[in-house]
Amino acid sequence: MKRQGTWKRWLADIALFNLGSVAYGLAVSVFTAPNDIAPGGVTGLATMLHYISEQYLSFDLPIGMVILLFNIPLLAVAWLRLGNRLAVRTLLGTVLSSVWVDVFASILPPFQGERMLVCLFGGALMGLGVGLIMTRGGTTGGTEIVARLLERRWPHIPIGKLLLAVDGVVIALSALVYGQLESPLYAVVLVFVSSLLTDWLVYGGRRGKMAMILSQKQPELVQRLMEDLERGATLLKAVGAYTGNEQNMILCAVRREEIYPLKRLVYQVDPDAFIMLLSTDEVLGYGWLRLQEEKE
Repeated sequence: MKRQGTWKRWLADIALFNLGSVAYGLAVSVFTAPNDIAPGGVTGLATMLHYISEQYLSFDLPIGMVILLFNIPLLAVAWLRLGNRLAVRTLLGTVLSSVWVDVFASILPPFQGERMLVCLFGGALMGLGVGLIMTRGGTTGGTEIVARLLERRWPHIPIGKLLLAVDGVVIALSALVYGQLESPLYAVVLVFVSSLLTDWLVYGGRRGKMAMILSQKQPELVQRLMEDLERGATLLKAVGAYTGNEQNMILCAVRREEIYPLKRLVYQVDPDAFIMLLSTDEVLGYGWLRLQEEKE
């Protein structure tokens, strides 16, 4: 049964990796590359090299092949520094997305319309592709590997800022390659749309709010939370810095649509209660999405 579950999980992984790679390939071959938009990272570099080869060297350098070649040394370093599990899944995502980029470039006509539509639809497809792959623990390689390696060197810098820095250099370079300021500006819009959809896919169903509540009517409030909102709560020991008084702080995770009912409930029980609402990227466990341990 255990082996059967592992095979099912891998089949699901491969299916979503392939679906995500199809979306990514469509975004690059149909939308971004034909409209001189380099979306940052290795894909952006490959797009610019493809443009240079066509304009100045009179031959077609396939974008997908260049993406794969750029990622080979990065994957080797990732295998040594970041572990084989991430490297294997990144290799799968990179190979599939690179193949689909070149396949679609050879069989589908490019979209030559309004560039803002390119940013919106191309960014949505790219975000969909990356998001589907990341939900199964993989990546499309490139800048994420670089950012993770840089994080090892400078752990005090958030990985999101490292990704932005690496992508920003590539996007800025596109102004020189294409000889126009519009290309990097459109690329910024595309990356913004892509990142929004990626975040929604990766975290959308698991995002919530963490409520921290201090109240003199804590027992009644906990009871109402469990009965009316059907949410569990945790009591944390808290000590007032000024008064020195001890009391329990209520910790409760709620969905975004439950924020207003929560505040109304707290006000009904104790208008003088003190409440803090903190954003959480993921909430996993009973009452939310099931926590599944991924094994090798």
